[in-house]
Amino acid sequence: MSEVIHVEQLVDEQKFGWFNINLLIWSFLAMFCDGYDIAALSFAAPELVRSWGLESATLGPAFSASLFGILFGAPLLGFIGDRYGRKRAIIAGCFIYGLCTLAIVWTTSLNQIIFLRFCTGIGIGGLMPNTIALNSELSPKRLRATLVVLMFTGITLGSASPGAITTWLAPEYGWPVFFLIGGTIPLVVAVALIFTLPESVKFLVRHPERRPELLRIARSMRWDLVIQENAGFELPEAPHYGGTGLRDIFSGGLAFITPLLWLCFITALMVNYFLGSWMPLVFEENGFSPDQAALASSIYHIGGALGGVLISVLIDRFGFVVVVALFALACPMVAVIGLENLSYELVVAASVLAGVGVLGAQFGNNATAGLLYPTSFRAKGAGWAFAVGRFGAILGPIVGGILIGMKLSMQQLFLIGAVPLIIGTITAATLTRVCYKRFGGLQLDDKPKA
Repeated sequence: MSEVIHVEQLVDEQKFGWFNINLLIWSFLAMFCDGYDIAALSFAAPELVRSWGLESATLGPAFSASLFGILFGAPLLGFIGDRYGRKRAIIAGCFIYGLCTLAIVWTTSLNQIIFLRFCTGIGIGGLMPNTIALNSELSPKRLRATLVVLMFTGITLGSASPGAITTWLAPEYGWPVFFLIGGTIPLVVAVALIFTLPESVKFLVRHPERRPELLRIARSMRWDLVIQENAGFELPEAPHYGGTGLRDIFSGGLAFITPLLWLCFITALMVNYFLGSWMPLVFEENGFSPDQAALASSIYHIGGALGGVLISVLIDRFGFVVVVALFALACPMVAVIGLENLSYELVVAASVLAGVGVLGAQFGNNATAGLLYPTSFRAKGAGWAFAVGRFGAILGPIVGGILIGMKLSMQQLFLIGAVPLIIGTITAATLTRVCYKRFGGLQLDDKPKA
């Protein structure tokens, strides 16, 4: 009689070791490249405006184009991840955004950049839900939210890194250097992922034709066990309500949780991309030198990485209430950035704390999307959360362009930027209450109850 291995126990009882470190490192690198490519145009914008003689406000559609692409890429590659595997969807996403970013080097018009940024967004959008699903399904439950959040700090550090290009390479090589680097490195990482990234064992159990791969990864994960060739693998019965589209993620007690999570995504992403897109230009136009503007903008993303580390430590212990606190921190900090007669040092300090709050809250949203939905539709649930959140991400740069075109002061710009965070704070508090009732505590769970 063959042994029966319960996959939940197989994953949850693993000792933290090289398997987890390898997964974290390569997922982090994919996210780092993702974050770099999201931010590259924002840091290239001042040089592009000078080279092409553009009005700053005309860049709004270009900033939003990649975010609009994510709106399509997240559910599309989320579906591919659920159907053909998380690993394949992640690698495809890296190739797509790497090639499209590299192609921007040879563009000669803003419309060409807008089109390629849209295509870049398709690849970027597919990466996010699948890396969440993969790390959620291969990490032990006691560390799941922590490892998902640490993996996602790659985005914020990647988003900060073009600031160094502004100082070191852009003065000599111009704006194309941002996209030359941003296209080449993801392609190298994509090739490496083919050989280094494991597939989800929970996904492979549902695809018997890939059993040899399942055995190889299971043995790599649990080197402390002897797993026989004829071993059976058993998953707990996952809730499924007969839906092929959105029905699953609104059923079985998720009817209130899903829309609340979506609104948390929308508000945090709207402010994040409003700030991330326009800070370099706004700072330069308000008297900062290019180096000062790049540093103040980069420090916002570094603050986001600190917020990610903070929430990775706290979310497993305290649950979604940590996200409420970070939303509440972000509200005044964003408003403070634009205060008149504020010294450069205080602007930098406020930018750090704004990054901790805004991006830390979004990291919490990301981890939650990977915990609230079961394996059978986890990538779909996370994909739709990212896709709907893109409406906020798209609106952020567009609204910013409109406000800048109205010649508002820096103080007015950042005061308006804080408004969505107030809505986010209220929504996150409501979601915390709903999750508390659903799970009987503040901690999240990846097996929703009916």
